[in-house]
Amino acid sequence: MIRKWLEATSILASAPNGILYVGVTSDLVRRVHEHRAGVVDGFIKKYGIKRLVYFEQYEDIQTAIQREHNMKHWPRKWKVRLILAENPEWTDLYETIA
Repeated sequence: MIRKWLEATSILASAPNGILYVGVTSDLVRRVHEHRAGVVDGFIKKYGIKRLVYFEQYEDIQTAIQREHNMKHWPRKWKVRLILAENPEWTDLYETIA
């Protein structure tokens, strides 16, 4: 069961095998909605990154932040491998959590 209010680390993509963005939030549904609506300026808006392709939920924000930090330093191929293991079709997972 997905608990929407828990902290999460996520990977968003512009398209299958597209530009990737790793982020962290205390409210995954709200944050992805903001990105999809284009209300957050920056990298995601500039590159049209709206597809939630992977996420992990945590009980505390510190663990989520540490995971985000680690993932941001991974090579792209590691992130792609993680996505493919859980979501091989690069399906937008937003509808499964909203």
